[in-house]
Amino acid sequence: MCSFVLIGAAGFVAPRHLRAIRDTHNDLYAAIDTNDCVGILDSYFPNARFFLSLESFHTHKLTQSIDYMSICTPNFWHKAHIEFALTHGMHAICEKPVVLHTTQALELIKLERESGKSISTILQLRLHPRIISLRENILARLEENPHHIFEVDLSYITARGLWYFESWKGDANKSGGLACNIGIHLFDMLCFLFGECQENILHYSSPSTACGFLGLKHARVRWFLSIDRALLPESRGNTYRYMRVDTQEVEFTQGFEDLHTKSYEEILANRGFGLESAMPSLALMERIRELEPIGLKGDYHPLAKGLA
Repeated sequence: MCSFVLIGAAGFVAPRHLRAIRDTHNDLYAAIDTNDCVGILDSYFPNARFFLSLESFHTHKLTQSIDYMSICTPNFWHKAHIEFALTHGMHAICEKPVVLHTTQALELIKLERESGKSISTILQLRLHPRIISLRENILARLEENPHHIFEVDLSYITARGLWYFESWKGDANKSGGLACNIGIHLFDMLCFLFGECQENILHYSSPSTACGFLGLKHARVRWFLSIDRALLPESRGNTYRYMRVDTQEVEFTQGFEDLHTKSYEEILANRGFGLESAMPSLALMERIRELEPIGLKGDYHPLAKGLA
């Protein structure tokens, strides 16, 4: 049994990590958050200690060694919290995006080597059964024709309220911007399926919506991301995910329930995704933040019509 501490216990994604720690039969020694609304702990680890700051946890006299720190804090805190974990003898498991800049990732790779501790991130779509099956089909097609270029449309609309823009998520310097905060797992999935990015065009960008084009090694991708409820197709609830690969429609809206637990199982078996795995999508996101939108020119996503 491994011992965990979780920082960011009051956040949106924390319950998935708490469930993963419990369902892999491990123990949560302590939870940390500046917000004290953490009643969710009662459902998973009611005996876990709770601290309102990393500093107060640091000064606490530990009665046991801790194996892992799970990091569910806002994106801009990830690097500092990973550094804390590794320099205090813990492996780090960090939500995506693991960091906001590739230079930060390179610094952490160096710290990994120096500390002897590992950094893993959650790239759960790589473990989604539908995506695994799709990747097998893609690899089989490329074995038949290594020069085939797939034509891909990717759409992801997930409704968010006005609170989003007042929180750290709405601050691009803290979240990495919409394409990073909302789209990072989808862009990682694209790199995982079709290879590294060779061309990156941004057609449109606003606080609530962004779209563009990616030329990947084995695919031409038109992508569209939004948190604008008004853009949701009718009868689709609060979330719409759609991907077309050539003529094949790929449905992966369902099947997310246990992917964090699968991620923890892989990490604990030393098969997790580290910084090197995350680097292609981090570089892609970094480039999108630098780009100026060119407008609706060239090969843009069909949902972009009417935005400009």
